Amino acid sequence: MIRRVYEQAKKASALAEVVVATDSEEIFKAVTAFKGNVIMTSDQHQSGTDRCAEVSKKMIGYDAIINIQGDEPLIDPQQINLLASCFNDISTDLATLIKKIKTPEELFNYNTPKVIINNRSEAIYFSRQVIPYLKDVTPEDYLKKHTFYKHIGIYGYRTTTLGIIASMNLGNLESSEKLEQLRWIENGCTIKVAVTDKESLAIDSPEDVSRVIEAIKSVRS
Repeated sequence: MIRRVYEQAKKASALAEVVVATDSEEIFKAVTAFKGNVIMTSDQHQSGTDRCAEVSKKMIGYDAIINIQGDEPLIDPQQINLLASCFNDISTDLATLIKKIKTPEELFNYNTPKVIINNRSEAIYFSRQVIPYLKDVTPEDYLKKHTFYKHIGIYGYRTTTLGIIASMNLGNLESSEKLEQLRWIENGCTIKVAVTDKESLAIDSPEDVSRVIEAIKSVRS
């Protein structure tokens, strides 16, 4: 799985370099075996952002860093390029992707973080609940009355900003929702968003493996 994510990321034209950051000896050896670029990090990190912050200190000279989850073998290189393009705007410090929600199952799934944005394509808030609440609208009509977005878990950080957010303490919003990006919003950071129409399936359980394998087969066919 790590190798596939790595090889998909290598196809992204916006990336100058791809590196696997891990605290696992097993993953380190696996990446070394296929001659990938890998850096061993501390095992004390609480999030991927913290791990990226450590790696950024070892890789000097980059304006921005893209954090790609190692459990998303369906990551599309164009998604990576889309996220990277957010940093063409010099005012962008943080960026992520969102996708239009098309089914009630996604909308009302607490494991699918939802996001609302402003007119400048910036995230206002992320929640496991359905946001915004639609007054006087029945749940079955929500998707007919409003465009809802879900969060796609790939992040981009301006290198100078990465060190700052990695030093932030856990806040009330993140503690409540268990969503890391709320720590940044609670501290006044602005998160730029870009809309993708591509799906990305993460492997969070053994059952997810078969879903991803079938998705890969359908793409190849």
